[in-house]
Amino acid sequence: MTRVLVVDDEPQLVRSMVINLRERKYDVDSAPDGGAALEAAEGVRPDVVLLDLGLPDMDGIDVIKSLRVWSQVPILVVSARHGSEEKIQALDAGADDYLTKPFGMPELLARLAAVARRGTATVSVAVDEAVVETEEFTIDVLAKKARRGGKTIRLTPTEWRVLELLIRSKGRLVSQRRLLQEVWGFSHGSRNSCLRVYMAHLRRNLEADPSHPRHLITVSGLGFRFEP
Repeated sequence: MTRVLVVDDEPQLVRSMVINLRERKYDVDSAPDGGAALEAAEGVRPDVVLLDLGLPDMDGIDVIKSLRVWSQVPILVVSARHGSEEKIQALDAGADDYLTKPFGMPELLARLAAVARRGTATVSVAVDEAVVETEEFTIDVLAKKARRGGKTIRLTPTEWRVLELLIRSKGRLVSQRRLLQEVWGFSHGSRNSCLRVYMAHLRRNLEADPSHPRHLITVSGLGFRFEP
């Protein structure tokens, strides 16, 4: 049974999420603030964290950073913050997905299921594709290690999924639809903006000149391509 930790200080919303999740056979714990969330995460070891950013004792971004020190648990942010800058900050800190309030329960459940799958999913990569070296960076897919300029680069689980899919198809176009289906579990067009955010983050971490990428190439209107 998938264990979910709901972190939010709105009692009515928490109650609604807990009821709906338990009806769908999730095991659910909740925490009203960041401190309680970090304590619960260490104690119950959830499979997924649903996290609000506006917590009473600390910012949710700091909760993400604290979790990422020792855990790769998938994190789905559920927040009233709608700005792209807030979304980028959360993704940069290590969140795997971002859902803005108010939201419909069906979308929350779909996002949660997709994030939970990514937490346990593996990508089949041939041995000769397991390590990719370019002039700027080195990627060890099987070991989940990325290095650039002699320094280790930390990528989130979702970023690894996107990067692995591109590496697996190196030199060939990977459509937006395929990336959305394989990484998020569905191909709804509204997810394209989130995919662009992840690609931008990968470029900032790996490319020497993110505004003129040499390896993570966008094919306008179609998808993306990895050039070694």
